[in-house]
Amino acid sequence: MKWVFAMNDSDNIVKEFLVESYENLDRLDRDLIVLEKNPHDREILASVFRTIHTIKGTAGFLAFNKLGAVAHVGENLLGRLRDGQLTLDRDITTGLLAMVDAVRQMLASIDGSGLEGERDDSQLISRLTTLQTIPEPPVTNTTLGGSENPPSSPISSRLSIGDILMDRAGVAPAEIQRAAQKQKEGDQRPMGEILLEQGAVRPHDVLDALRVQQTARAQSASDSTIRLDVGLLDQLMNQVGELVLARNQILQFANGTEDGALVAASQRLNLITSELQEGVMKTRMQPIGNIWDKFPRTVRDLAVTCGKQVRVVMEGKETELDKTLIEAIKDPLTHLVRNSVDHGIEHPDLREAAGKNPEGLLTLRAFHEGGQVNIDTSDDGAGLDQNRIRNKALQKGLISAEQATRFSDREIVNLVFLPGFSTAEKVTNVSGRGVGMDVVKTHIEKIGGTVDLQSKPGQGVLVRMKIPLTLAIIPALIVTGDGERYAIPQVSLLELVRIDGADGQKGIEMIHGAPVYRLRGRLLPLVYLNRALKREPETASGRDTVKSQPADNEAASRQANIAVLQADGHQFGLVVDAINDTEEIVVKPLSSHLKHIGVYAGAAIMGDGTVALILDVLGLAHASGILAEGNETVHEQEVESSSTGSEHKEKLVLFTGRAGSRIAVPLDMLARLEIIPGSMVERSGNQWVTQYRGHILPLIRISHALEERRQPASTEGIMTFPTEESLQVLVLESGGQSIGLVVHKILDIVEIAMGAESPPTRAGVLHSSVIEERVTELLDVPAILLAGEAHEPVVATAGGAAGAV
Repeated sequence: MKWVFAMNDSDNIVKEFLVESYENLDRLDRDLIVLEKNPHDREILASVFRTIHTIKGTAGFLAFNKLGAVAHVGENLLGRLRDGQLTLDRDITTGLLAMVDAVRQMLASIDGSGLEGERDDSQLISRLTTLQTIPEPPVTNTTLGGSENPPSSPISSRLSIGDILMDRAGVAPAEIQRAAQKQKEGDQRPMGEILLEQGAVRPHDVLDALRVQQTARAQSASDSTIRLDVGLLDQLMNQVGELVLARNQILQFANGTEDGALVAASQRLNLITSELQEGVMKTRMQPIGNIWDKFPRTVRDLAVTCGKQVRVVMEGKETELDKTLIEAIKDPLTHLVRNSVDHGIEHPDLREAAGKNPEGLLTLRAFHEGGQVNIDTSDDGAGLDQNRIRNKALQKGLISAEQATRFSDREIVNLVFLPGFSTAEKVTNVSGRGVGMDVVKTHIEKIGGTVDLQSKPGQGVLVRMKIPLTLAIIPALIVTGDGERYAIPQVSLLELVRIDGADGQKGIEMIHGAPVYRLRGRLLPLVYLNRALKREPETASGRDTVKSQPADNEAASRQANIAVLQADGHQFGLVVDAINDTEEIVVKPLSSHLKHIGVYAGAAIMGDGTVALILDVLGLAHASGILAEGNETVHEQEVESSSTGSEHKEKLVLFTGRAGSRIAVPLDMLARLEIIPGSMVERSGNQWVTQYRGHILPLIRISHALEERRQPASTEGIMTFPTEESLQVLVLESGGQSIGLVVHKILDIVEIAMGAESPPTRAGVLHSSVIEERVTELLDVPAILLAGEAHEPVVATAGGAAGAV
């Protein structure tokens, strides 16, 4: 029979074949590595056989003869493995992986030119044939499932009755072959009926197989999923970004009017936009396992080359990242994996001499934390030789002799991130060229992430990357400097500090000519935004101007707003003129005129249509000298200050209730501090709520959660929640629950060693302690959350614990 296709039909079939085959090959790499360690796993072996059989059949159907020939000889080898005539070993695995590589190369050629290319795979075919130790049986076009499922159909070959019965009922392959032979000889009965006659299966096995086949056909991937071009998703994301900008403008306009209908409509638009934004961003999110799945093959090949034994463990494969970030971290992760196998993990004889398992362990771990994704790459190898790193850096002139004696262990090991640094004795096809770790750092910092390296001699190396979830739309803090607005990504923001003139004179000090602020006993280097961006005139030099800033009486008398930021593991305070609000912004690329400056990461269009530049926190720290040489003294002072006293310290948020009582809550249970307009408070049943970041946040007053001691119980029922002009709210989180606790006044964030404790005098309080020379109660956050769920004040139970009526 001659098949005739229209041009568009043929192109679509080939495209579908390429997409499906690429997915199958990625799975084959992973399955073959697993199968090498467990050669008797029949389920994986059968899956590998079916995948190659499908590629072979479709390649023949589309007249890709070279591809079909390679897949055919691989299928024969897999058939002998599946039938138990051969046992998978390292040589056979290597041959099958070479076959997968050849198929992938031909698919790439077909994808580019429509042809398989000028190739000679005779050596590979001969190698795969040699690996077969028994004569090759006659090859027919009949699948193991019989004539019901011809090999030219990729879907039908996966749904054949014979394969289903082997997988689910344990039918021997020999029985399937006997039934298939009868069908070839003219037996017109279905496969299941022939197997019943042979006594190979029971009736309910056949019925179950038919049910599975019918369900699988009805629920095939083509019915439940759809493939989209990445460009279309990018375009959709851009449109959502424009919608977010329009939403921000309408919200800003609505907040300045008294039109209730407009305010309600804007709030509804805000909610819908947030949900749409979240949905579109989810379409771009991909599990990190998509790139991790390639590493077992990489590690296996590299370990064979280096003569090592390495096992890969992956944790958190389901952790999702934006597709743009997935592509950006692929190369850095590959560098880290190759370095761990080549440099980190020792040879088996050295590991045994050190009392270790001869098989090394490489662990990949991903998890969400603090609005970021942490990706750890660790090995249990020999660790980094600090003396060798120090000597190599001296030899290459990367550090001075004085720095080599002064640097800490952490600073020494992080020298491996310097460009051109390598401790390899010779250049090989694996390593030694001085590229890799600097590439890792550069790539991760470009997407707003950080890299940290830790090493323990004899125990291995841990490299932790912290990267944002997405790059398109990010939450940011809007600040003002010299009349212009700037955005600071919240991923780099730790806390906000506001000081008046008197506190400023007492808190801001000069150490070696650099301004610092004593924050909870630690010295925090300060950077003045206007000076760093050269928005104010300088005297001799920008650095001299910054040094003289705190000495200016007029400047010291003004209020100071400090945004505490973190860059490359170092904290510093950015002094700004004003702190405005938090806002979700759409990141726009910088123009070519600003890219070279280094302190800007992008631009954003604000709600009023003006443009705000996004600050690059890492670049700002470098430009201001925070991460440059000469600041080690401040860091040492900080370490010395933080290490005084061996007692355990806690970070607490201090606030007051309506009656003036001082209360504290652990900082790690605080999600955010918010100022919420009273007009944003709404009623939902018998509970007061507000719309908060796309969710509904329950609100409860501290005076309702706790019975104030210094005044009679409030006569304001929970049903008469007053809506002042603005409310100071602590957004608390514990055990997956959230609540907005409305307080009278937020005082400070302190880090102290808890002194003597006294028992609580009312429910909802853990204990009382003296903090800053005042008796302060520590809040029982789980009890407050429980009270918020019940919409009632906390009361004492018979056992003295906090409960709810």
